[in-house]
Amino acid sequence: MNFPDFVELLGMFELDGEPVSVTECKSGNINKTFVVDTSSGTRYILQRVNENVFKDPDAVMENILHVTEYLRRKIIERGGDPTRETLTLIPAKAGGYAVRFRDGGYWRVYAGIRNAIAHDKIERPGQFRNAGYAFGDFQLLLADFDTGKLHETIPNFHNTPVRYHAFKAALEADECGRAASVAREIAFIEEHSWLCPVITDGIESGKIPMRVTHNDTKLNNIMMDIETDEAVCVIDLDTVMPGSLLFDYGDAIRYGASNAAEDEKDLSQVYIRPELFKEFTYGFIEGLGGKLSTHEAEAMTISVAVLALELGMRFLADYLSGDKYFKVLYDDHNLDRARTQLKLVSDVLEKRGELEAIVESAL
Repeated sequence: MNFPDFVELLGMFELDGEPVSVTECKSGNINKTFVVDTSSGTRYILQRVNENVFKDPDAVMENILHVTEYLRRKIIERGGDPTRETLTLIPAKAGGYAVRFRDGGYWRVYAGIRNAIAHDKIERPGQFRNAGYAFGDFQLLLADFDTGKLHETIPNFHNTPVRYHAFKAALEADECGRAASVAREIAFIEEHSWLCPVITDGIESGKIPMRVTHNDTKLNNIMMDIETDEAVCVIDLDTVMPGSLLFDYGDAIRYGASNAAEDEKDLSQVYIRPELFKEFTYGFIEGLGGKLSTHEAEAMTISVAVLALELGMRFLADYLSGDKYFKVLYDDHNLDRARTQLKLVSDVLEKRGELEAIVESAL
């Protein structure tokens, strides 16, 4: 779209001022995101929701509205600034908070978060502790939220046994004849399949409580104060659904405390860094006010292995199926990704005692 198209689109929302610049943000992997500056000096975030991923964007928006309205009340109650500490959707002039533009896209606008930035990688260890605090505080604020109000926008997103069955189906189909070349990876997954039901069985039995989960707890989904690195606001709420806080904790550690990128080819460089594990864990538990159930606390370390195995299975299943889901840059990209996750599983299990001691210390 050119600038006049953006002006027309943005004119469908209740903005303060006229658009003077629209710049695409390249860091997002799912939605198309643009930073909008207006004549009043106000900044907005314009997004086109990816309907290939989110089949029911209205349900996504309902979830976001429910959660942000609840967060706003809680933040005000504790004397915080809701314009900075939670996302604010901008109303559409025709009603609601999203529009269907003539390009066919489903578009929405958020108010910008003042004097804050999202980091794609950890520049200082304290940033990871602050991120942990923010995700823990997110859980604390939403502890009494009725999860029955939320739609499951991506069914079985972190249902690891379902992901295992999908992996087995891809293995049986072996559409590209690749299974024979990855026998070692297949054997590793099957040997560690006992990890798959650890969290889901706990939820089903009631030992692990159902909570509101973010489901994409990467560092760059936290806006941090430009000057202090204080975590200001949790963003990217598209995958907010009912689940276990162990999904959020385990995935954050899996991604953020790893020494290497998700597609690192040198597996000797792939391992969990205990010092970063400690930073996030201390921040998360502090943000949560220490309010974990016994079974949640006991499963924190193993949840990292569960989430790494889950993603490793997804990468390998996609590799076996011909790379249909994840974007790849070369032929064995998904295989390299799968191998890094399986190495993390192995490393977490080897360091389990050391990591569990950190959790106990934080508690």
